[in-house]
Amino acid sequence: MTDLQIPSARPANPRFSSGPCAKPPHYDLRLLADAPLGRSHRAGLGKAKLAELIDRTRALLGVPDDYRVGIVPASDTGAYEMAMWTMLGARPVTMLAWESFGSGWVTDAVKQLDLDAEVRTADYGALPDLAYDKARDVCFTWNGTTSGVRVPDGDWIADDREALTLCDATSAAFAMALPWSKLDVTTFSWQKVLGGEGAHGVLILSPRAVERLESYTPAWPLPKIFRLTKGGRLIEGIFRGETINTPSMLCVEDCLVALDWAERVGRRGLVDRATESARHVWDFCARHDWIANLARDPATRSTTSVCLRFTSDMPGDFAKRVARRLETEGVAYDIASYRDAPAGLRIWCGSTVEPDDVAALMPWIEWAYRAERDTAPAA
Repeated sequence: MTDLQIPSARPANPRFSSGPCAKPPHYDLRLLADAPLGRSHRAGLGKAKLAELIDRTRALLGVPDDYRVGIVPASDTGAYEMAMWTMLGARPVTMLAWESFGSGWVTDAVKQLDLDAEVRTADYGALPDLAYDKARDVCFTWNGTTSGVRVPDGDWIADDREALTLCDATSAAFAMALPWSKLDVTTFSWQKVLGGEGAHGVLILSPRAVERLESYTPAWPLPKIFRLTKGGRLIEGIFRGETINTPSMLCVEDCLVALDWAERVGRRGLVDRATESARHVWDFCARHDWIANLARDPATRSTTSVCLRFTSDMPGDFAKRVARRLETEGVAYDIASYRDAPAGLRIWCGSTVEPDDVAALMPWIEWAYRAERDTAPAA
């Protein structure tokens, strides 16, 4: 330990958590001064703020004009479960899972909804076989937040599919290009790539998804916060900012502020920032044989939730100790791998993170690894 050199440069912002994620650069709470606090979200001002948020989200993501964009309760989880509980069951479904959140959707489909489901899974670090029957609905995550494995593209989804695709895009939207023609239901939350606050989800529906909602009634009862139709017709107000339940107007204002920054960067710029940050990590792994990307295939590596594993045989708590050492030094917060994932590190490289901060973190990871290795008990 005595001959270990402490790195000279430090990340300016040590927040590399994979959710809630880093706020946009130069964020200041005073930017929220226009939030209509103490006012009804159903008043003219509140509805205007919510409608503005929907319109600007659509524009920045390039969502087609005939798709609906709505704000719904309970973060990405609420948005995705709302889609599953209201639309699945009309056809058999293929469930694709290769990490914790995708596995949660499998539980909903198989144990809660008792669907006619084909389940395909893969171990952390890999993708399952993506080829599926186009007559079946398919549920999947675009980017596995807890595994660092993403689908490489949407080419595996048929243009002439007969059923729906339901995509959990919560750690992909804004940082990865999403092919809207391939996606019928897309969900995400503000707390990921935008660095927004939690508890609110976004639900995006294609015309085909709307048709399913208006032509199919599930066999199970739906709680109020899941109901997207009334009298067999889509509740259009949800997609104009008339939310099902009470949203936080402070969180809405916070997201509008995040969009101010994101719009200046631009859609392509948001993707490029995440990719640049991720490449700093990939290049670091390429230079050291003791650490590697958890994703086995470079084409499936996440550019936002970059998950790493230590290749050497270390005690079971070694990765957590490395993460704790980095937190104690104030250079990286919350980068231990997700509780259900293999032991390792998870570095958020989403668009609000400065690529220079990721580059500055890499020598600290080497320092912490060597410090813990030199003091670790025998495995």
